[in-house]
Amino acid sequence: MAIPDPDLRRTWIFGAGAGRAAHIAMVDSGADALIVDLEDFTPPQRRGEARELLERFVQDCRTRQRVAAIRINALEADGMTDLAAAMRARPDVIAYPMSSSAAQMHALHAAMTHWEASLDVAADSTEILPVCETALGVVDVRAIAAGSARIRCALLGAEDLANDLCAERGADAVELDHARRHFVLEARAAAQGAGDGTARVRHGRRARGTHRRGARRRHVAPTQRAKGRCRESDRRRRAPRASKRRGLRAWMG
Repeated sequence: MAIPDPDLRRTWIFGAGAGRAAHIAMVDSGADALIVDLEDFTPPQRRGEARELLERFVQDCRTRQRVAAIRINALEADGMTDLAAAMRARPDVIAYPMSSSAAQMHALHAAMTHWEASLDVAADSTEILPVCETALGVVDVRAIAAGSARIRCALLGAEDLANDLCAERGADAVELDHARRHFVLEARAAAQGAGDGTARVRHGRRARGTHRRGARRRHVAPTQRAKGRCRESDRRRRAPRASKRRGLRAWMG
């Protein structure tokens, strides 16, 4: 299937990499985009098992018309091994954790280009999703977005950002309001500056009662019952005022 425009990816869910039952529950959850996480949600000793399940996960996403995304580890850690397995599965999106610089995007783009050529996959057909989870990542999201033409949207990881800021979490999430607004502004500016053909920024708030690796139950209860730890990164949110100008999409975790 053609990858849906980011504006149509209303709900994103993270789930554990090692666990076939969790993958099935993610696909059944109704979310538009599913991210199998080889980083936080998969213990190092189970990453080999998780890599072996990636191809079947992506096939399930294709069958059910879901966006298939895989979050790898940092390239200097287990990321190159993760990427090799992920690219063989041919996902729609590679998500990159703790994104904080354009150099990271350059390196990931080059590695993905190598794998696309080796696997006879259309060049630049696999997206990069930078996950900005630190103060540096939020402040530099404009430079990060310019680091690769594969980037069509960006994700703010609220819980790790709160940890990085030593911010006390509250139900209304006001402690991250400034960071969220800055993130959306910089993402919008990045796309306009690059002059690409992506669509308008989308903006959302953290839902009340959510927490790290948590999500609204009516969306992910099947996955939780399957012991797959999931979180919804794209809440039901309102889009900003309609505009004919187009820019990078930004989501709040």
